[in-house]
Amino acid sequence: MRVKPSLSWDEQVALLLRRGLAIGDEAACRRFLAASNYYRFSGYARYFQVAPHLGNNDFHPGTTFEQVRAVYDADQAVRIALVRPLAEVELLLRSHTARVIADQHGPYVRYLERDFYTDVPGREPTVASCRRDIARSRDRHILRYRLETGEHSDYSKLPVWSAVEALSFGTLSKTIERGGRGTLAGAVASSIGIAKSGFAARVKALVYLRNRCAHQSRMWHHSVVDAGPTPNNVRSRAKKLAGQFGPRSVLDVVVSLDDLTSRTGTSAPMLPVLVEQNACESDFWRGLTAPERSRDHRS
Repeated sequence: MRVKPSLSWDEQVALLLRRGLAIGDEAACRRFLAASNYYRFSGYARYFQVAPHLGNNDFHPGTTFEQVRAVYDADQAVRIALVRPLAEVELLLRSHTARVIADQHGPYVRYLERDFYTDVPGREPTVASCRRDIARSRDRHILRYRLETGEHSDYSKLPVWSAVEALSFGTLSKTIERGGRGTLAGAVASSIGIAKSGFAARVKALVYLRNRCAHQSRMWHHSVVDAGPTPNNVRSRAKKLAGQFGPRSVLDVVVSLDDLTSRTGTSAPMLPVLVEQNACESDFWRGLTAPERSRDHRS
C-alpha cells in the first residue's frame, strides 16, 4: 500500500485543482478543509470523480467545489435534525422497557439475572453489559444502591426504572431483543402500540443511526447493513410522499423512526421536512434514497 504524504491545507486545495475540481473561492475552500478535514470531504468527493476505486481521482468535467459542499452541508443538516427524534425514541424505549419488566417480571433482581436473557453464543452476556453500564454510572440515583465496596454490589434493591437510565442505547437494544427469554421485544412493542414483527431489529437500526450521527458519519450513499424490517404499510405510505427509496437506505430507517416518534406526539416527522428541503433530482436526494457501493480505493 502506497504511503501518502501529509499535505498542508494549501496543498490540499492545489491537489483538488489538479484533479479538475472547479474552485471559485480558494480561500473559502481552504477554510472549509481546515474546519472539516480533507479525508472526510473526500468521502463525498469520491462520487463526483471518474473512478477513484480504480485509481482515477479526476473529477467529472464541470464539477465544482460548491456542488460537492452542497451535498456535504445537506448531509450535516440531516444528522443535526435527527438528534432530537432519536433522543425522544430512546427515552420512549427506556420508559416502556422498564414498565414492561416491572409489570411482567418484577421491578427488582430478575432483570439482572443471566437466565432472564436469551444470549448469542460467543458474545458477552447481556446481563454483563447491563451490570457494566450500571457500575460506570456516577448518577446519585444509582450510587445510592451501590455498596461502599463498589465491585461487590449486587444491586438487589435497584429498581429497573432507575437502572434503565444508566444503560447505553446499545445495551438497552440488547435488553429489548433478548430479555424475558426473547419475549420482551414483543411486549415492549405492544406497550408502545406498534407492530411486534421485527421490532427488535428496528430498534437496533435506530441505535446504529444514532451512533452514525454522534460520530458525524456520512449518511449520503450509505447502505445500512441491518436496516431493520420497516413495516410494509409504513413504507408504502412513505413512498407516496417521498418516491422510491431502497430498503437499506438511511431514509428507510428515518421512515421507521417517524413511525415510532408518532407515538410520542412531541416531534414532527422527519420525512416531510426532508422532502421539502431537497429536490428529488438533486445529488443529495439520489444518494440518500439509492445508496451506491463505496467508491474508495481498492486494496
